[in-house]
Amino acid sequence: MKNDLDWKLYCTYTILIFMSKKCELTGKIPLKGHNVSHANNKTKRRFLPNLKKVKFKSEILNKSMRLTVSNAGLRSVDKKGSFDQFIKSTKSKYLSVRLKKLKKNLLSKSA
Repeated sequence: MKNDLDWKLYCTYTILIFMSKKCELTGKIPLKGHNVSHANNKTKRRFLPNLKKVKFKSEILNKSMRLTVSNAGLRSVDKKGSFDQFIKSTKSKYLSVRLKKLKKNLLSKSA
């Protein structure tokens, strides 16, 4: 990398594209904790979210997307009624970068 700006752009790109084990709808990430034995010995472990690859279809934009979603995220979409309703009602800070762009398009189309 030639200068500092190139390095920052490279770091941002890798974080956005290769971030794994994160729900794109709810923002759930792995948590840290301990396995505790009967003798109260503690060893480190990770609690991973229950992720699945799911295909969602936006009825307003006539577009389908394949997302990595936690089970809790799937249930939230079902509760709201549709994928479009869920995206509209969710705060942007929980959504992935792709879904933030989708939300912006949804709000402009539906208004």
